[in-house]
Amino acid sequence: MFSTGFGQTFFISLFASEFRNHFNISHSIWGAIYATGTLSSAGLMLALGGLADNYKARPLTLSVMLFFAFSAFLMCVANSVWLLPLIIFGLRFCGQGMLSHLAMVFAGRWFSKNRGRTVGIASLGLSLSEAVLPYTFVFLTSILGWRGSWGVVTLLILFLALPMSKLLANERNPQSSGDGTKQKQTGMLNRHWKRSEVLKNWVFWLALPALLVQPIFSTTFFFQQVYYTEIKQWPLELFVALIPIYTVASIIGLMVGSLIIDKYRTSMLLPVYLLPMAIGFVIASYANTLFQAGICLGFLGIMQGLGATVSGAFWPEYFGTRHLGSVRSLAMSLMVFATALGPLTSGLLIDIGFGLETQYALMAGLTIIACFGMLIVSIGTRKMFS
Repeated sequence: MFSTGFGQTFFISLFASEFRNHFNISHSIWGAIYATGTLSSAGLMLALGGLADNYKARPLTLSVMLFFAFSAFLMCVANSVWLLPLIIFGLRFCGQGMLSHLAMVFAGRWFSKNRGRTVGIASLGLSLSEAVLPYTFVFLTSILGWRGSWGVVTLLILFLALPMSKLLANERNPQSSGDGTKQKQTGMLNRHWKRSEVLKNWVFWLALPALLVQPIFSTTFFFQQVYYTEIKQWPLELFVALIPIYTVASIIGLMVGSLIIDKYRTSMLLPVYLLPMAIGFVIASYANTLFQAGICLGFLGIMQGLGATVSGAFWPEYFGTRHLGSVRSLAMSLMVFATALGPLTSGLLIDIGFGLETQYALMAGLTIIACFGMLIVSIGTRKMFS
């Protein structure tokens, strides 16, 4: 999960100002480029996500890592703005999309007994990257420039592929002889749900808004972090130095969420796990100091930790594990699709004069509404589990 950080919005957006200046593009154009690449990756995720149900983990993961490194290398050498959508597509498909998807699918399928704890531990890799990468690469960019930084990213991805290859040498997927074949946990009504059946079920559609607002709004927040510091007149290096607050809070959220899920059920968290994000966005909309920004990041981090455990455990718990790759790829493709709309919409709103602080206040309100949908899911599905 650490390697997925290079394809996440919090990392790519660190270079937003350099991209806009070098390629001479506006906020809305950069948002459109980002959306185009992300939307394309969502479509491919929907088509290829089910491969996790039928192919071994090692070759599948290493293939994605190689494409990831190639995309980072293209960013390092790109001279034309027309290459940016293709590069963003590769980074988003591999980082936010496929690698994250594979990690959660394998964790959800292989470890049914302590799924919450396993998902929490896996998600620590992303939390670590959120803590380490922003400040490190802001510093490296000041020395090497943005192209040099992406050269370092390319080498790091290839380096991380080596231990990954070793760790995945012993296969535990559905076609192997490992214990993964013995841990096919059923979902609601003691069934394994196919993708087509999930699409017809009310639980999916009522839970979907809540499962989407987390990545949409979080993506938008980090996508606009450079612009946010500009309008607040804060040095970017001081703002990214606050990211460890977000990381520590995320780890706390991961620990609390995994304990609750393992001891009780995911349904215990569904109505409340987004509330810290609503609080964080209210603070962000009114923040005038870096201290207040740190508090905002703390609440967003708690939500990120809780949300990581919920999104990792929700799909196998409610819809079973036999078709988990196919089902979760549907959710991931919708999530990636939605995260493309967030930055695009935010950039357009900024260009027409709809302030970022006002956008954050609106996001807080929409988050509260999504919580009510999850409350209905939590209550309405109690009798569906034996």
